Amino acid sequence: MGAEQLGFDGMPQRLYACTPSRLNTWLDCPRRYRMTYLDRPMPPKGPRWAHNSVGVSVHNALAGWWRLPVRERTPEAAGTLLARGWLTDGFRDEAQSAEWRERAREMTERYAAGLDPHDEPLGVERTVATRTDRIAVSGRIDRLDARGPELVVVDYKTGRHVLTADDARGSLALAIYAVASSRVLRRPCRRVELHHLPSGEVAVWEHTDESLARHMRRAEQIAAEASAADEAYKALPGGGVPKPRVAEPQDGGVDHARYDELFPPRPGNLCSWCDFARHCPEGREAAPRKEPWAALPVDVV
Repeated sequence: MGAEQLGFDGMPQRLYACTPSRLNTWLDCPRRYRMTYLDRPMPPKGPRWAHNSVGVSVHNALAGWWRLPVRERTPEAAGTLLARGWLTDGFRDEAQSAEWRERAREMTERYAAGLDPHDEPLGVERTVATRTDRIAVSGRIDRLDARGPELVVVDYKTGRHVLTADDARGSLALAIYAVASSRVLRRPCRRVELHHLPSGEVAVWEHTDESLARHMRRAEQIAAEASAADEAYKALPGGGVPKPRVAEPQDGGVDHARYDELFPPRPGNLCSWCDFARHCPEGREAAPRKEPWAALPVDVV
């Protein structure tokens, strides 16, 4: 039946298909949600971010490391994979990119040195999915470990802030991954971990069945709000495709007020990092745009 199931009246009821990123984007800012997931064509984004280049490069290197034959899984191999796949977007210049390539190589090698190359994960960059009465949710896990009879969700982090158990406990994405992994592999999964490579710290949380259920109910609540807005968007004049804000003087009569009512901006400090800041006057007023390399950690080694 696909992403549908029977409702109370016996008619198929479409589930809201989503990812944790989609749900969190709605929570952060409905306007950014609209531009990311609904507007077609998508409004042009701003410059790419250097910290994202670091994060993706490290994630790709670690995923590639686990795909090597066991005898080749050395710390030096992880560094080589990092250097070969290095992304250069967002850096101030070639010198800054080269400096960060070496920093990222060192943190990746240091992390790999603490891994047991024989301790094969059950999944690397593995997509898992599950559904409830209201949502069909899927996402990709950085690493899924088997520790005894239980599963453990591992998420790599490369940002500037050292994470805590509260970050692991409150992560909607990690809770969804735990539930989905348990259902797909039919093994208990309650432990979630955030591995912060710059500091070497690991933030851990042991969920209960009750806490995981609370996260899933929260996901359904968020999805209900976003789904209702999606449906209202489709009914707007023009098929729900607003002109970009930068073109408002020649917008052809588009009712921006209605779009803002359905997808209001939530201006705040995070607006400095929004890819769509150029289309959002409220966001630009709330926080000045950051340089593409501004979020690089000050001390990563």
